[in-house]
Amino acid sequence: MQFRKVSLDFKLANQGAITSFKEWAIRRLTRKLSYRKMRALDHLTFDVPIGATLGVVGDNGAGKSTLLRIAAGILQPSEGIATMRGEISPIIELGTGFEFELSGRENIFFNGALLGRSWSDMNDRVDEIVNFSELGEFIDQPIRTYSTGMIVRLAFAIATTVDPSILLLDEILSVGDQRFQTKCNQRMLGFQERGVTTVLVSHSLSAIEKICSSCLWLDHGQLKAYGPVDQVIAEYLVCVEAQNKGPIPGGAPARATG
Repeated sequence: MQFRKVSLDFKLANQGAITSFKEWAIRRLTRKLSYRKMRALDHLTFDVPIGATLGVVGDNGAGKSTLLRIAAGILQPSEGIATMRGEISPIIELGTGFEFELSGRENIFFNGALLGRSWSDMNDRVDEIVNFSELGEFIDQPIRTYSTGMIVRLAFAIATTVDPSILLLDEILSVGDQRFQTKCNQRMLGFQERGVTTVLVSHSLSAIEKICSSCLWLDHGQLKAYGPVDQVIAEYLVCVEAQNKGPIPGGAPARATG
């Protein structure tokens, strides 16, 4: 996984809220619509070696989820190149890839199809997925009846049972009970031994310390530090503590550690 000077810009409307399509159409026809750019990611360059588990930390709005969406191919960079080698299995937004009127079992095949897996392939894996998710008889109930934790269990079980080359996870381990989180952590550690590349976005620094082999810190779309987990988290916590005490004069340039 390689990012080379990857940037992403979003267009934001300068005018106030538009409450209807009619109002938007009138403003567009009368040339009263104007936009400004918001840079979500700013010239990110880093490598994630095969089999590494990268933790991504940063405050809300730092660009962490946007980074994952580019890695998954959901978004395309405005500048730069993001290169991913291998089959990608993403869990980026809870419920994505599920049809809520279908049962959990039916969604296993539906989700597998979205990941490019055949029916026969998923049929061979369905028992393992059901067992890992621990949904029991609920596997044959509609997804709309599931709690958030149940959806997370099924999503993680599917994503990690299809033998991905690259696994992308956004805050997935922050949902659910501690026992199941531990079970997920153990599976991810097994992925490292099998050479699966994993990128984990999380506000849980303890989870990143337990699982990840390296860490990347994003701040307002910029790479502040990238290197060993303990060093990057220590730097991040110093910044967080300083922000809680008051404004930080100036700003440290982006750099790699280790």
